Amino acid sequence: MRKHRLSVLLLAALAAASQVSLAQSDESGAMAEWPVYGGSTLSQFYSPLDRINAENVGDLRVVWRWYAGSFGPRPELKNETTPLMIDGVLYATAGITRNIVAIDAASGATLWIWRPDEGERFDNSPRKISGRGVAYWTDGEGDERIFTATPGFFLVALDADTGLPKREFGEAGVVDMMQWLRGPTDNIEITSTSPPLVLGDVVIVGPAHGVGARPNSREQTKGDVRGFDARTGELLWTFRTIPEPGEFGFDTWLNDSALYTGNAGVWGPISGDPELGIVYLPVEMPTSDMYGGERPGANLFGNSLVALDVRTGERIWHQQLIHHDIWDWDNPTAPILLDVTVDGRPVKAVVQLTKQAFAYAFDRESGEPLWPMEERPVAVSDVPGEWTAPTQPFPTKPAAFDRQGFSEDDLVDFTPEIKAAALESIQDLRIGPLFTPPSLLEAEDGTRGTLVLPHYGGGANWEGGAADPETGILYVGSQTNPAVFALRPDPDFTDIRYVFASGPVPDPMGLPIVKPPWGRITAIDMNTGEHVWMVANGDTPEDVANNPALAGIEIPRTGKFSRALLLATKTLLFAGEGYGGDPMLRAHDKATGEIIAEIELPGAVSGKPMTYMLDGRQYIVVSVGRQGPAELVALALPD
Repeated sequence: MRKHRLSVLLLAALAAASQVSLAQSDESGAMAEWPVYGGSTLSQFYSPLDRINAENVGDLRVVWRWYAGSFGPRPELKNETTPLMIDGVLYATAGITRNIVAIDAASGATLWIWRPDEGERFDNSPRKISGRGVAYWTDGEGDERIFTATPGFFLVALDADTGLPKREFGEAGVVDMMQWLRGPTDNIEITSTSPPLVLGDVVIVGPAHGVGARPNSREQTKGDVRGFDARTGELLWTFRTIPEPGEFGFDTWLNDSALYTGNAGVWGPISGDPELGIVYLPVEMPTSDMYGGERPGANLFGNSLVALDVRTGERIWHQQLIHHDIWDWDNPTAPILLDVTVDGRPVKAVVQLTKQAFAYAFDRESGEPLWPMEERPVAVSDVPGEWTAPTQPFPTKPAAFDRQGFSEDDLVDFTPEIKAAALESIQDLRIGPLFTPPSLLEAEDGTRGTLVLPHYGGGANWEGGAADPETGILYVGSQTNPAVFALRPDPDFTDIRYVFASGPVPDPMGLPIVKPPWGRITAIDMNTGEHVWMVANGDTPEDVANNPALAGIEIPRTGKFSRALLLATKTLLFAGEGYGGDPMLRAHDKATGEIIAEIELPGAVSGKPMTYMLDGRQYIVVSVGRQGPAELVALALPD
């Protein structure tokens, strides 16, 4: 393997910029930063800024654009980065090789670029994307660092002023995280796609793996989470998401299947409570996505929300949200930490949004549910060799924020003729309530799979939600999109008995099989667990509006098959329509969901929006793309 090389490109602008004293935070409120991916380690995607409000939001305009199309071996169309803003400088990721860039927050001028060159490690990475951002740490005495986890699975510390590696960290600024892997040495698929979390002086990194629908073997790398010393790079602790013999949870893996099963990583962002000293891990499912016969048992800590002591990595509590997942319903989002009042009692809460469209809410100190959880019987698989959990945990509150399971009532029904065509189109598919298992592509009953809603993308996904700490209202973007979950053997490819074999989803009369809305935003009062409002995310797609079967029929706003990317401020809820939607950012009334303004963008929104204030001016920055190479776009009111 070629030794990895790390290089820094310092633009001419750096020489001048290094001599300029950037604006400092002060008590006048002239500057407000965005120092963490989610706005804070609580992952609320909230800012108390209100210079942009309902009265003037319609006047927002693009004040600068930063082009990301020149980074990496090919232009990246979808950049999921959310920049940080510290002391007048934005820090973001760019290009599939995950370059780190520093950008002047007022002008959009590039200050420095750090470029990784990982050789074979990049070539072999299962996720060649720019990632969702970086992390920041300071000792408070002038040592300021930017942390990134690379596609090749290195943890790198950069000087925030220059972009140069901090040589006292690890080996010349780099820690090779592959040295601690558990699993096969000849079948390694591991990387990281979300920013590290910095809590105190600990840098926490969760791993991502390759797509698990068709793994080449049941033996895969395990998704352990690790904490590192922010100063030295020393490994402080490891949390094993798949236990070793004798450890808590090992007995939930029958036939010693924990010994060879992999994945169960934490590819979504991690959250933390600095006062409690607790980090919250949204753990994904184990290998493989739609067939679990090789790993019988409930499979802790797969699909669990796990709370760890940030200093030691010791487990404080956990809640498994799915037992023995066979739907690819990973925990995909950063847990949202929010202080609420439930039945007159103040509670420090944590909310985990999920692909299966539940918002699971717990006391973040004890792990106790805010409202009762019920273990309810679910359908049993008839796929040979599969092991099915007899029950699954259902929260009694809040109600699901999107539709779950598929019945005839979910079929598109704009007209009786359309409903009849839709009903006819699913005769060769199985349907059923939430947790109806996948089935064989060639089943004995003549069916070709199970129509599953939400599909493997959710519901909610990494885009997550936003929360208002002043009201306790949670906002979540989701989509209503089914898929056919079918299984077939492929012994020439893998030693797993069955792998995913997706089949076509019916489109009766050229329309989606499921009734709208196809994308939505839901507001939930986490003090009561009750829904406040729901609105469609996006207008009706043109191919639907112009469908001949709907001629002369007025249909409501349907939304797009896209998840909204949300940012809450003191005055507004901002919603990017999402990568599957139109290039649009909307401002909603937080109390009602009413659309107050629509701001057209150069491309579809692909990263979570963020906001900051500099020299008394509030900015909103968001990553866009799809219509062309990715770029960052900054919006502000006219001077």
